Amino acid sequence: MGSLPMLAMFVALLAMWYFMSRTQKKQQQERQNLLDSMKPGDEVVTIGGLHGVVSEIDNEKRTVVLDCEGIFLEYDRAAIKTVKPGTTGSSEVVTPTSAESDQPQEKKTTEVNEEISDAIEKTEEDKEK
Repeated sequence: MGSLPMLAMFVALLAMWYFMSRTQKKQQQERQNLLDSMKPGDEVVTIGGLHGVVSEIDNEKRTVVLDCEGIFLEYDRAAIKTVKPGTTGSSEVVTPTSAESDQPQEKKTTEVNEEISDAIEKTEEDKEK
C-alpha cells in the first residue's frame, strides 16, 4: 500500500509533462504557420523591435528583406516576431506602367544593380581623369 501514493505522483508528473510539451509544440506550430504565411507587403515587427514591410522572401536562405522607410535590410525568418497580414507600409497608390508591370521583380533588381555598377564605374573613371 505504500507504493500507491508514489505511483499516483508519478502518473501526475507524467500527465503534467505531456500537457506542457503538447502546449509548447502547438505554439511552435502556430509560429511556423505564421512565418510560412508571410508574403511581400505584410507589415512585420522583428524581435529587436524594428518595424518594416516585407519586400522579398528567400525560401532557400530562409531570409526576408524588409523595407524600413526606404532602407532595405535582410533578416533571418526566425527574427520575425509578429506579422500583420495584408497591410502595406504606404498609403500611396502606385500604378506601374505597362512596361514595368510585365517585368518580373528579379529582372528589375538586376537592372537596378547594373545601373549602380555603371554609376560606380563612371565615378571611378572621373576620378582617374
